[in-house]
Amino acid sequence: MRDLKSHKQKKCKTNRRKQEKQARDWKKLFHRTLRVCIASGSGFLLASGALLTAQMLLESGYFGVKQVRVEHQVRVSEGDILDASDIAIGDSLFDLELHMIGRKIEEHAWIAKAEVERSFPDQVVIRVVERESRAIIDLDYLYYVDRAGEVFKMLDAGDELDYPVITGIDRQYLLDNPDKTQDSVNLALQLMDVLESRTLFNLDDISEIHFEEQEGLVMHTRIGGVPVRMGKQGFETKLNRLESIYDDLEPRLMALKYIDLNVTDRVIVKLDVKRTVSRS
Repeated sequence: MRDLKSHKQKKCKTNRRKQEKQARDWKKLFHRTLRVCIASGSGFLLASGALLTAQMLLESGYFGVKQVRVEHQVRVSEGDILDASDIAIGDSLFDLELHMIGRKIEEHAWIAKAEVERSFPDQVVIRVVERESRAIIDLDYLYYVDRAGEVFKMLDAGDELDYPVITGIDRQYLLDNPDKTQDSVNLALQLMDVLESRTLFNLDDISEIHFEEQEGLVMHTRIGGVPVRMGKQGFETKLNRLESIYDDLEPRLMALKYIDLNVTDRVIVKLDVKRTVSRS
């Protein structure tokens, strides 16, 4: 028999590749290591230098506030806004809580929104959006209402009064039904928007808008205080019907008890007998 074991061992030994050891290039390795060390050291020195420079600038007051600029204010004085911001000259720009400063400014009754931003190296910019009064609402005391329907300020002596007055909602109703109150105010503002776009009978002809929970809105004319029943919808169509006869009605407003526009395709006009007799 053939000696398979000896043959296999001989074959394996013959096929095994001899590995030759290669000498390391120590010079090349040294240069590579040196470059890595220099790069790392340079980065560390740059970072340290930047931190040191920043610290020196902070301590020197380079980023201290030198000017606060207020933009877009009209009604509210710049001084009032600066006082509300509580920013002092010399304060570090990095120490300012911009969001909190904006919130403080927005506590002013006439400021709807305040944006505060840093303007490097030494300024702060405050941009404000002021409220625009749209109407007055009678809640036991008189308050301004803005275009968004928000009740925002109680009237003081000397405040402008030439706005339509929203009535029929007292303070207790507001506290008990805040959502319904908001809907009622928004409905009144919607009617005002429609009136504002008209020419023959418009917002200038109205002194009061009264809200009744069941009946809806009742306008009162500036001349004679005549109630005009408007309901809760279809204001454009109803005002079109009113304007179609308003030239004839206007001279007789002082003798009218009310005008009802809630009946489809009609204008119901009720004479006030007492007024008619007194005038005759």
